[in-house]
Amino acid sequence: MTPFLAQAATEPINRAELLADDPLWLILLKAVVVMLIGPIFTVALIVGERKIVGRMQNRPGPNRVGPFGLLQSLADAIKLPFKEQVIPDTADRKIYFLAPVIAVVPALIGLAAIPFGGEVTIFGEPTVLQLIELPVSVLLVLAGASIGVYGIVLGGWASGSPYPLLGGLRSAAQVISYEIAMGLSIIGVVLYSQSMATSGIVAAQADGGWYFYLLLPSFVIYMISMVGETNRAPFDLPEAESELVGGFHTEYSSMKFAMFFLAEYSNMVIVSAFATTLFLGGGMFPFFGADAAINQGWWPVLWFLAKMCVVLFGFIWLRGTLPRFRYDQFMKLGWKVLVPAALVWLLLIATVRALRNAEGVSTGQILIIGGVAIVVVVLLMLLIPEKEIPDDEAAVTTTGGGHPVPPLDLKVPETTPRQKALEAKRRSEEKRQAELSPSTAGSPGAPGAGSKEGESHGDL
Repeated sequence: MTPFLAQAATEPINRAELLADDPLWLILLKAVVVMLIGPIFTVALIVGERKIVGRMQNRPGPNRVGPFGLLQSLADAIKLPFKEQVIPDTADRKIYFLAPVIAVVPALIGLAAIPFGGEVTIFGEPTVLQLIELPVSVLLVLAGASIGVYGIVLGGWASGSPYPLLGGLRSAAQVISYEIAMGLSIIGVVLYSQSMATSGIVAAQADGGWYFYLLLPSFVIYMISMVGETNRAPFDLPEAESELVGGFHTEYSSMKFAMFFLAEYSNMVIVSAFATTLFLGGGMFPFFGADAAINQGWWPVLWFLAKMCVVLFGFIWLRGTLPRFRYDQFMKLGWKVLVPAALVWLLLIATVRALRNAEGVSTGQILIIGGVAIVVVVLLMLLIPEKEIPDDEAAVTTTGGGHPVPPLDLKVPETTPRQKALEAKRRSEEKRQAELSPSTAGSPGAPGAGSKEGESHGDL
């Protein structure tokens, strides 16, 4: 044991080597903990959100189940499995049952690449508080947070109802639009840290400062995009109850509805943990170095969870403050504001990094070049002519003035393809029964044949 400690002191082992040396029981233990983070936070977030929004709206919130209403989520979790499962006749049953699973599984495993802390000892085994470490961990977390939209789209389509279908289509367009802005904001972090590994990004912030103020535009773009990515208010257009009844989960009940609910809150946890990793220094306490005692051992887990809870509180604050966006405003914000701003900011970061790496270029010259570029952009914006506002008579049309509303002559089909198939099956069964009835009635052993024969003999 002593030679091993001496070797560890002279040649420190990196995170990847520590993870590679984890025994099987420790890997399984980490996997179980990672899978349970989403459900545990979901139970806490439901009660916390209802209590906080109630406080913002000057009402008590849940206060019946348990002390101060803290067991309301537990009561809901017990109640939902016993609710009646209502399945529409027009639903595609296989995909209808599979959609909630597709939505919830990526949400539960997306935290596998998040570094919750540094090196610790678990039951005598040295390890790090992370399940997997990849050179492209950022892409893994991003994929885990975004692939759940397949479950939403399939759930809306498989329900066989127009409102869930519209909600699923909205969700697909929403994720595509805001995934681009989110990816561009993350590229800025990757360029600045020179790493796509989540642990490498945290280590870079320990040396050069947190990125939420060094890369402030990237942080703002990411925060807005993560709200749109998770379908949360004020961007909850896929489940707008004032327009689509319940959106993509209108036809779901019982545990299938609970799985969609779990997927939504688990995605909130994933993007909040990702924001903490990318911009808030991970598990590091502010104003102290990475070698400080307050940033060693199990303390970083506490700081990481505290930062993540602050970001989750932002979700709740937005829901209790802002009204829902109109759909055209929401898409305009993504495509005409966030994506162009992210592209310009990314170009600026790449330019500054290239100038800083070039020889013979001082900081003063970089500032002068940046100031000239800002002046040119401002002048170009001032020279762009203002948009001409059309007359009211020309702008107003029969479909609501250009807003995405259904036309007046919209015709809803009377039957769906599944209903037509069921009707054809019923007719074929009736035809087959009709073909079998004459032969059955004419056979000697058929019921009623003897009575008719007796009646004929009596007449004779």
